[in-house]
Amino acid sequence: MTGQLPVTSFKHMEMTMTDRVPYREAIALQPAALNTCFKAVSKRLETLDVEPIKAGPSVLVGIGASLYAAVAAAAQMRSQGLRAFALPGTDLYDRSIDAGGAYIAFSASGRSEEPARAMELRPSAHTYGIAKADGTPISRVVKHMIATESGNDSGPNTTSYLGSLLSAALLADKAGNFSGAQWSEISARAAAVIAGSRAQADKAARLLAGKTSIDCVGAGTALGTAGYAALLIREAARVAAQDWDTLNFLHGPMEPNDRSTGVFLFGNGREVKLARDLADFGIPSVLITGRNDVDDADNLVVIHVAPFSDGIGDAILQAIPAQLLIATLSEEAGLPICEFRYRQTDTKRDV
Repeated sequence: MTGQLPVTSFKHMEMTMTDRVPYREAIALQPAALNTCFKAVSKRLETLDVEPIKAGPSVLVGIGASLYAAVAAAAQMRSQGLRAFALPGTDLYDRSIDAGGAYIAFSASGRSEEPARAMELRPSAHTYGIAKADGTPISRVVKHMIATESGNDSGPNTTSYLGSLLSAALLADKAGNFSGAQWSEISARAAAVIAGSRAQADKAARLLAGKTSIDCVGAGTALGTAGYAALLIREAARVAAQDWDTLNFLHGPMEPNDRSTGVFLFGNGREVKLARDLADFGIPSVLITGRNDVDDADNLVVIHVAPFSDGIGDAILQAIPAQLLIATLSEEAGLPICEFRYRQTDTKRDV
């Protein structure tokens, strides 16, 4: 019949509609999603062969928000004695590139074309997938699948991003030196951060509102958080944003900043002095930190997140006030629901 969609298209539309919720609502779902993820991934890891990851090096592959999850995860793995680094999937489109002993594909939806293709080109390699559910396209091109079971998500990604981080943290504990983190407590800690950081996140959003661009700065696992935050700002608030490694930011990239721009920082080290310096220069800045010896000042809003576990544990919790801040930015810009204006048709695989 003319104009009738095929059954597969209806199935794709139904899945898209039922697993997407408004951005701010998805933020509130994250404590429950983390609890479900912790239980599901812990059980999966009981039987998962991690010897190739122990031997390394492991190449963590992603695109978009999942690339930033891979950046954070690789930094965490290195801190636990594993050899690991992150690459965008497109860096592995040449099948002759032998970059590691194991490949871990991150795809929040399980449908991203680039990490799937990178795995598909390596049928003989030790390959793993991390995505919100099994049975997604990524599961068909890897040998070992880790489903986060993070449930309903928003656009931009919220629950699936934190689920990817937690899954990577549990995997790092299984394959590397134990982090000591009490991951069973992460859900309750996330709920406390949502409740406790909302007011400061709104204050920070007012400071950054109307800026022509926002730089996002962090190091190690927090570099992944900075990349994720920059992507959220671009997608949800439609403001130009860029991620930077903390020390790299000092070597020239900060020069264009002035009162018309903003800087968003994550960390407890050099980021603290940098935030204070930027504020003194008259540059509106927001700092998310576990330190309690730094307070709000002119041009500076500080969001305190109590330390949980060095690295990815803190990265999970520090992503939440960033999400809240950006939700307010998007709402005040008249964009309470993120709808891509320039969506491309070749970035996702059909289920």
